[in-house]
Amino acid sequence: MTVQRQLLLKSRPEGLVKKSNFDLVEHALPALEDGQVHVKVLYISMDPTNRVWMSDIPQYMPPVAVGEVMRAGGLGRVVASKNERFAEGDLVQGLLNWQDHAILDASQAKELVKLPKSPLPLPTLLGACGLSGITAYYGLTDITPVQPGETIVISAAAGSVGSIAGQIAKIMGARVVGIAGGPEKCKYLTETLGFDAAVDYKAADFKQQLKAATPDGVHVNFENVGGEVMRAVLSRMVIGGRVALCGLISGYTGEKKPSDDFSIMIVKRLTVKGFLAFDYRKTKEAVQAIAGWILEGKLKTEETIAEGLENAPEVLNRLFDGSHTGKLLLKVQD
Repeated sequence: MTVQRQLLLKSRPEGLVKKSNFDLVEHALPALEDGQVHVKVLYISMDPTNRVWMSDIPQYMPPVAVGEVMRAGGLGRVVASKNERFAEGDLVQGLLNWQDHAILDASQAKELVKLPKSPLPLPTLLGACGLSGITAYYGLTDITPVQPGETIVISAAAGSVGSIAGQIAKIMGARVVGIAGGPEKCKYLTETLGFDAAVDYKAADFKQQLKAATPDGVHVNFENVGGEVMRAVLSRMVIGGRVALCGLISGYTGEKKPSDDFSIMIVKRLTVKGFLAFDYRKTKEAVQAIAGWILEGKLKTEETIAEGLENAPEVLNRLFDGSHTGKLLLKVQD
């Protein structure tokens, strides 16, 4: 008999997430019904959107209801299947949620992506070749295509999306400036990932650093943070600059929201476009391109991997305190 462990949302967090906001429950898994798939969850993707889903506010998907298993992307292996699309041993990626075993009905299984055999490690398949990498690729190829010689600024540049976006922009011939917190992360951006410059948003002279790093202004802003960081970058934009609005993580835990003063967008005649990777229809193209760059040594990846399903709430907070580099993952089991 297989026992399923799940983390159910018990109460909506205020600020950072606590273990007390969740109930860890155990169930004996029932026998599979026609159309269902049993997936052993190996890794869970820890993303800022997880925190958004916990909040009872208008958003692009329904909020997770109190009493429901916490929604999350993940990677797992098919243990048993009564669905013709999947066979035992298949590696799959999709919404597997905060649990160690997932029983998906036919409609849920339809959204799973069956992964081909690859020499890349599993964490990389969920990170750089997963939703984070796809988001970066989508933003730089379809939303605000960056041109050779242009200057692009990427906030949260040492994170899962920003680190990939910056390297893709370099491959495309842009001059890349990353914004990160602390000298070590800034050094990581320039010395390991090959960014042209890095700016420390925690430094007292942050705005002066940003000005020095963008002497010709900013053509493209790949925005992940919002708030004061975003306002500082917008002030450096050239006339007619473009903004790919990917995320606003500075406001996800209930702190003061970004200002609604849009005057700079008028003055600079900016094009600002929000986007979600769920809308992307060329996922195969993105994954093939990213995997190819990794295998060719043109794109570097890094994952911060924590362990233990029961630790998911506390691990998620690492997205907001800056104590990780690259993609943050939770290993559930081997």
